[in-house]
Amino acid sequence: MAENPNKKQINIELNDEIAQGIYSNLAIITHSNSEFIVDFIKMMPGIPKAKVKSRIILTPQHAKRLLKALNENVSKYEAIHGHIKEAKDPIPFSLGGPTAQA
Repeated sequence: MAENPNKKQINIELNDEIAQGIYSNLAIITHSNSEFIVDFIKMMPGIPKAKVKSRIILTPQHAKRLLKALNENVSKYEAIHGHIKEAKDPIPFSLGGPTAQA
């Protein structure tokens, strides 16, 4: 089968720092008429303050593509590993850890 000569290939670079990733256990999504903003947050047990670790700004078209890609990947994951249980409380304020006291 011949390669499509009109199909362009993208060279994507991933440096070591970005490859390490950033842990997030909460995402907050907001939008305007021209963009979607996804803030990835790391909450720690017993700490009432959380920090935004990364912010991604998307066009509505890219947000819809991301939604489709996430749906496809979650379906593939569940087909292999089984159903993903959803948390009863979507925002785990305590995360099950001890309460901080001064």
